[in-house]
Order: sequence, then C-alpha cells, then structure tokens
Amino acid sequence: MTTTRREIMIGAAAIGLGSAIGPALAQGPGGDRLIAGTYANEGGKGLYPIVNGRLGQPVAGIVNASFGVGDGPGGAFYLLREQTEGRVAGYGPGWHVRGGASTGGADPCHVALDRSAACLAVANYSSGSVAFYQLDRRTGAPGEPTVFQHRGKGPNAERQAGPHAHWVGFSPDRRWLHSIDLGADAIFAYRFDPAARTIAEHGIAWSAPAGVGPRHMVRHPTLKRAYVACELQPRLFVLDIRDDGRFRTAGERALVPEGGPASFAAHIAIDRAGRTLYVSNRGANSITVFRLDARGEPTLIQHVPTGGDWPRFFLMREGRGEMLVANERSGTVVTFRIGKDGRLTSTGQSLAIPGVVFLAEA
Repeated sequence: MTTTRREIMIGAAAIGLGSAIGPALAQGPGGDRLIAGTYANEGGKGLYPIVNGRLGQPVAGIVNASFGVGDGPGGAFYLLREQTEGRVAGYGPGWHVRGGASTGGADPCHVALDRSAACLAVANYSSGSVAFYQLDRRTGAPGEPTVFQHRGKGPNAERQAGPHAHWVGFSPDRRWLHSIDLGADAIFAYRFDPAARTIAEHGIAWSAPAGVGPRHMVRHPTLKRAYVACELQPRLFVLDIRDDGRFRTAGERALVPEGGPASFAAHIAIDRAGRTLYVSNRGANSITVFRLDARGEPTLIQHVPTGGDWPRFFLMREGRGEMLVANERSGTVVTFRIGKDGRLTSTGQSLAIPGVVFLAEA
C-alpha cells in the first residue's frame, strides 16, 4: 500500500486508541445503521458497522475503505480500496462481495454512480487517472475499467509534480462526467452517453488559479452553480455552470480566518434546500458554514470547531437534524445539531473510531 499522500499530509504513525469505543452517538427512534471506513496505517481495522450509535466489529476482508457509494443495481454498495493497486468492489447484504475490479490506478479516493445507466466512475489520486465502468444491471458487479489519464502539474513541487485526481461526479443533466484534479489545478470534462454507457474525453472544463489545489466540488440543487473547495490554499470558488460542460469563475471566499494554522480543505456539502454550504478544514479543525442567497451567493456565518483533529469527512443527516464529523487523526466521530438557520452546535457526543475517513448510511 502506498503512503505517499498520507505521509505528506499526516505521517504514518497509528493513533493509540486501542479498542475503546467511547460513548454512543445520538440514537433516534427505530433502527439506525451507519458504516465507517478507516485507514489501516492509523489503527483502523477496516469497515465498521455502527448500529444504534454503537460501534460493532469490523467487517472481515475490507481495508482502507476511503470512500463509497450505495444504491447501485440490485442494492449494491461500492467501496474503494485505497492502495497502490487500487480496487473497487460491489457488496450486497451482509457485505458479501458481488464483484470487484481494478481501478487501473493507484490510491482511488472518490467514486460516483449514475444509477439509471448503471455506470460507475473512480478517481485515482496518486496516478492522476479516472476509471469508468459499466455495471451488471442485475448484480451491480463492475466490469473491466476504461481508464483515462490526466495531464498537468502545478507550482507546488511537493504536492503538484503531476496530476492527482481527487473527485468525480456525473452532471444532473447526465451529459457530463467531471473530475477534479488537485495536481493539475483543473477540472476535466468527459462526455457521458447514458444510452451507450460510455464516456469520451472532452478537455479542461475549468482552470483554477495556480497552486490552489482543487479537491472536491458540490453542485447547487436548483441553480446552475457549483462550489469547489481547495486543499492547498484554503479557498472556496463559486462557479457558474455552462451548457457546454465547462465552468466560469463567479467568485471566491476564504475558508478560514487569516493568521491561523495551516489548513487544508477536505469535504464540501450543501443542504437539500440550497440554503447552506459546509466545508471541513483540516489543520484549522473546523467546519466553515456559508449561507446561500437566492442567487447562490455565499455569506460566511460560522466557523465551528470539530471537536477533534483533521476533519476529513462529514455526513449530513438532515432528516435527523444532525451532522456527524469524522476527525481522522484523533479517530473520533463527533455529533452536531443543525439549526434551522444552518448553524452547527456540538452535542458533546462522540464515538472513537481509529483512522476514520468516511461515513455513510447503510
């Protein structure tokens, strides 16, 4: 397993949390099931089930589950195995493997699904490539990938010596697959044909300012707007979405106050109503909250500490009015209440999960 990215960002030492699981997370009425993916080199034992707020035993045979997506054909759930020879696998009930395939690259870190066409795309970080799959419509098993290699580099010699694909996503109109590349400071566009279940190279959809290192993107649910969180410089870019698959810069915002510690954006999400935008900041160890107006313009309303170290991911659960923040280095998942105005308030509840990097409802 390669540790190139992790050694740069966090070092290879495991967190000494042992087997302690700490207090349970908030529990609502009825059954509540989550999963948590972890990194092995930080003490994680693979994929953990969380049932009614309590941590269960890790699922055998699943390691370095850095990201996943569910509701594929036949109810399949897809998990990435982040390693030098990357893998993606589809799982059915009981985490039985329905099929797996190479990602054709190193350290896969993000996956996207077009459910109607039964197609899957994966971003390979270290190799700077995108893998595209046609899925079996009955079982959800991935076929052999078609791999597209990014090109480009940036001015940050340590982090941008070559391309590093970090995010993939199908457009709502199902005409495009986009991939964000941290190393090339760019978003790449691929033409997507959902009927033929194919993609084709199209070119660069957006060029970021040199050295910002774009990481993840989220689209506004109703407007032709998108938002990109940058890792190498703590900035948020507001983009107008064009019909030709490209983007136009419409503005930018700082993610953290000046004068604080070095900070690296990680995850970004927007609520279903399109009124509030959230970004997690590793280093500053905070969530930045923006209010969005009717035009999708963001206004900063809150910086809230995450109650742990290195918030790589957070899971919004709007139906429960809560956000769960995965603090990777401290190995904790902390619960926040989401207010009617979108602001976050810590509940003081947390769950110890060593090396936690991903959460999902399952």
